[in-house]
Amino acid sequence: MALLFVATRGDGIPRSVPIIYAILLTAFLGGSRLLYRWAKDHHLYHKPNQRVLIVGGGNAGEMLTRDILRNRADSYIPVAFVDDNLNRMGREIHGIPIVGSTLEIPNTIDRYDIDIIMLAIPSASSKQMRRIVEICEKTDLPFRSVPQLKDLMSGNVQINEVRQVSIEDLLGRDPIDLDWPAICNSLSEKIVLITGGGGSIGSELCRQIAKLNPARLVVLDNSEYNIYIIEMELLNNYPNLELECHLGDVTDHPFVEDVFVRHKPDVVFHAAAYKHVPLLEPQVRQALHNNVLGTRIVGESADRHGTGVFVLVSTDKAVNPANVMGASKRAAEIFCQNLNSHSETQYITVRFGNVLGSAGSVIPLFRKQIETGGPVTVTDQRMERFFMTIPEACQLIMQTVVLGKGGEIFVLDMGEPVKISYLAEQMIRLSGRTPGEDIEIEYVGLRPGEKLYEELFHEKEQLEKTSHDKVFLARHRKVDWTQLNQTLDQITKSCNEMDAEKLGHLLDELVPEHRETVNKAMPQSEVVQLVPKV
Repeated sequence: MALLFVATRGDGIPRSVPIIYAILLTAFLGGSRLLYRWAKDHHLYHKPNQRVLIVGGGNAGEMLTRDILRNRADSYIPVAFVDDNLNRMGREIHGIPIVGSTLEIPNTIDRYDIDIIMLAIPSASSKQMRRIVEICEKTDLPFRSVPQLKDLMSGNVQINEVRQVSIEDLLGRDPIDLDWPAICNSLSEKIVLITGGGGSIGSELCRQIAKLNPARLVVLDNSEYNIYIIEMELLNNYPNLELECHLGDVTDHPFVEDVFVRHKPDVVFHAAAYKHVPLLEPQVRQALHNNVLGTRIVGESADRHGTGVFVLVSTDKAVNPANVMGASKRAAEIFCQNLNSHSETQYITVRFGNVLGSAGSVIPLFRKQIETGGPVTVTDQRMERFFMTIPEACQLIMQTVVLGKGGEIFVLDMGEPVKISYLAEQMIRLSGRTPGEDIEIEYVGLRPGEKLYEELFHEKEQLEKTSHDKVFLARHRKVDWTQLNQTLDQITKSCNEMDAEKLGHLLDELVPEHRETVNKAMPQSEVVQLVPKV
């Protein structure tokens, strides 16, 4: 048109031609593409056979809907949304209406003839997930969930990778905020030693610390298989990591000393321990040999070789211990807290409860029992435990390196307690079966050394806040250093002599609350709250 105007001044060309030409060009070039996109997004290529109700009308719900509409291979068609945000009521997402709140899920299913429910709320807290899952379970329809927010942010999964709702979704907690710059400053370019590095907590510590660019990561474990698995994983995921893996036992003094001489670690995370309560109850010698003397060997080596920070990974069972395992961990705590006053090394203790999915924990046991058709065995209907995820526990352990000055016991906020009976029922339901009908739950009574409720601090420990709202500080109780070492020497002698009876007396002498707890049944009204308001 510009050339014609220059050449002929547009003589003989109606003024409407440019306008009509623009309209036709847009219609034919853009319209064909628009028609194809509309047909693809509305799944006109084949008839879907499963009608989907999507819970959550936010960004995750919109992205999930878009992916479902575009993917012709899937036999899903979204027909309605429910959302608890009142501002979204009556709106449409890709032509699909938001028809009510989550409380109206049962009515919505009947009204729209729903076949499957998809939960598109990756940022939901575990409490919100439990409420929504309980509503979905009443409908007897299958339900799926998009990945959790932390998994989406990591880039390892996509929003359309719907999966079964897991027990971790119901017991997990809100994401935690960490002082990552300070953590990086404390661990990057440092030589870090992790004992028990092939275990549940130790291996996750390896993964987290490997991301922080340590000068060298030294992993120690007494399991050949575990050390092999974590070594292969770290070498594959972090090819530039300077990694040293050692197969050995923390109770092997020459071996531990050699590791410290060769590597001179700046930071030590001592996660190596025996932790199975019923198994250790009749094996006091093995419990003390590994959990107490092993800690003493590693702790004293750290002192001799100028380690900056030594972190002992402890347990809630060390508080008013009713079992040998807990008492042995309490003895290890006492040693580290008091060694701090006689060393340039900062000795820090981190105490927390159960971690989801750790080796030997109740969740893998229940999964195995469900797979074999049951019954699922629960010790007592009243039993409660606190849970956190393994990554969260490890991140908070690393946070204490920043917070600690030496000699502290850091108590991790474990959130709300969960009844083990509820845990068993939910795991059965999430497997697609009905408790009491498809799979029975048997209550078998408390095993030796078990308590109905666990605590994370002693009533005489002064609990204080820290700069991190998920970490509390319990001031330790000092003991006579000379007497402590004499008792530990006697434990070493009795271990060598295999004198279990003498070891039992020495353990009660070192941890008197163990004897008191065992000798009298603690009324449940006297159980200390996990983390009181400070």
